[in-house]
Amino acid sequence: MLNAGDQLPEFTALNQEGRTVQSSDFLGHKTVVFFYPQANTPTCTAEACNLNDHLAELQKAGYRVLGISADSVKKQKNFHTKFNLGYDLIADEQREIVEKFGVWQEKKTFGKTYYGIVRTTFIFDEKGICVRRIDKVKSKAAAQQILSAD
Repeated sequence: MLNAGDQLPEFTALNQEGRTVQSSDFLGHKTVVFFYPQANTPTCTAEACNLNDHLAELQKAGYRVLGISADSVKKQKNFHTKFNLGYDLIADEQREIVEKFGVWQEKKTFGKTYYGIVRTTFIFDEKGICVRRIDKVKSKAAAQQILSAD
């Protein structure tokens, strides 16, 4: 998994509108990249909405926000529209980005083992260097976790 001190991996993907987004678009800005398992599920919705509710505070602190999951562009668009999110969601259906960040991992729920996205938030500085990784994301306090160490 990506650690503090690591460079923002290069990627090109489609956002919820089907427009191309590149990692290089975020250089020159402090950036929050959060990975969530699946759009429109309760915990992912709580996290996305918490970040959206505190988006002005995050932007005031200099952050740009980007959400990534392995959902399709259509599913990301529905999620984005339903909750009126003010930041881009990336569709990583081929799991290329989640693999580069190291968040596609073996998980266990109710004794069942499977692979999926581990909810993780990465914070990058203006040069694209990871300054912090949040592993134990609190979905209802995600923005506060980001801002607490700022």
